[in-house]
Amino acid sequence: MLTEPPGPQHEWLDDAAGPVVRPYTLTGGRVRSAADGFDLVAFILAGPHANAADPQLAPEHRRLVELTHRPVPVAELAAELDLAVGVVRVLLGDLLARGLIAVHEPLSMSSIPGDDILKAVVSGLRAL
Repeated sequence: MLTEPPGPQHEWLDDAAGPVVRPYTLTGGRVRSAADGFDLVAFILAGPHANAADPQLAPEHRRLVELTHRPVPVAELAAELDLAVGVVRVLLGDLLARGLIAVHEPLSMSSIPGDDILKAVVSGLRAL
């Protein structure tokens, strides 16, 4: 008969993997960020007052601040933290609400010039 070792037992602790935390616990059960959704290719950059050693930040928030001292796309942050993109978006929304990061969205398709405008520019250049 097997007996359990003395002391408290934790179902969330796995001997091989270490602590196992569900993604929704990292976001406090939230599935949407306070800010509008972050594009996967949007670049995130830590603000000048962002401090990764801030004790008020959760460990995941601190790691995001550390990683964003240079512009980093959202998809790369998710890969680096080994978290789902949805979780990273919620965490980034928290940092954005506190003014600790800046988001640089890619150009939208509506702001890219159409083919007719580009052809007119090329024709004008050829005419020179």
